[in-house]
Amino acid sequence: MAARVVVLGAGYAGTTVVRRLQQLLDGHDLTWVSREDYHLVLHEVHRAIGDPDAAEKLTVPRTAIADRSTDVLEGEVVGVDTDDRTVALADDRELDYDYLVVALGSKTAFYGIPGLEEHALTLKGLDDALDIHESVVGAARDATPQDPARVVVGGAGLSGIQTAGEVAELRDEWNLPIEITLVEAMEEILPGNDPALQQAVRERVEARGVNVLTDDPIVEATGDAIRFDEGDPLDYDILVWTGGITGQDSLDGANLETNHNRVETDATFRTSDDRVFAVGDSALVEQGDDVAPPTAQAAWQAGDVLAENVVRAMAGRPLETWTFEDEGTVLSVGASAVAHEVLGTSIGPFDGFPARFLKKFIAARWLKDVASYRRAIPAWSVL
Repeated sequence: MAARVVVLGAGYAGTTVVRRLQQLLDGHDLTWVSREDYHLVLHEVHRAIGDPDAAEKLTVPRTAIADRSTDVLEGEVVGVDTDDRTVALADDRELDYDYLVVALGSKTAFYGIPGLEEHALTLKGLDDALDIHESVVGAARDATPQDPARVVVGGAGLSGIQTAGEVAELRDEWNLPIEITLVEAMEEILPGNDPALQQAVRERVEARGVNVLTDDPIVEATGDAIRFDEGDPLDYDILVWTGGITGQDSLDGANLETNHNRVETDATFRTSDDRVFAVGDSALVEQGDDVAPPTAQAAWQAGDVLAENVVRAMAGRPLETWTFEDEGTVLSVGASAVAHEVLGTSIGPFDGFPARFLKKFIAARWLKDVASYRRAIPAWSVL
């Protein structure tokens, strides 16, 4: 009898799993569910802050990725029932499954900071990037060089740094009266990374005219200012928060072991339910004494192994374990980029044309792999 495999999510992990399962499944039903009808190159979504026309080039219709045998459904997942093996959608549809892959991604974490969720913009999708663009441009219309619009980006990880850099690019290209401040609670930007990389990125960020404040957490946000644990309040016109992630609310009632709604798995991606696997930002995938990072490269690596394990589970065969291999860091700061220890080398950090080319190449290669050269080539100009 044909097994029903359902994949939830169209991010890097979900898309990789679907593409591989289409090669592996024979005589079984595959259903792909996502709230959007497209796959988004999320690690480049900040490009739409500076150039809204980039949005179309950063997406691939899911129907261009799925083959004819895959049932592609558009819908918002609101619940998972592991006892009945069903997935509930917001429009009251209910899907049955024999094996489920949770790759729903994450949402922004606000850590209970008063006022932050109410007043901050976030960057978790294409609409968010376009909202930031419109908000920044709108604030700049009412500003002057003597009284510039104040844009504050909270959280100086990859997303926060790339957001601040893209706002700086927009400011410089359009000659907008904007002052940009990047805020980080930890002692340095890019927390947990090599100090040499931290210093190189900070120099690049500051060279773009972005103020950097570190080592003082935000404790409250009002409609026009953020307050710190120690420092003076900082006024703002636009506040963007990129300070962390948590799991989706749709997993609240699922009978799975979770931590902040992110599903805990072992290194095979199997959860506390033998029929459910989880991957990407939705998951906390065990890696020795730690968990895999919530990054694009981790999702790319993990998806193929997870797909293989779904097929192994269906056949009652032992599952493969997965070990994340860090292939380095490449991030953009506006039109420039910084790269460090990429492709297994110890080279870096470095910037300039080589880093910029590498950043473009990684995204273009992904677009080519999931779709075609015809989609990758036009995107080159906006990456």
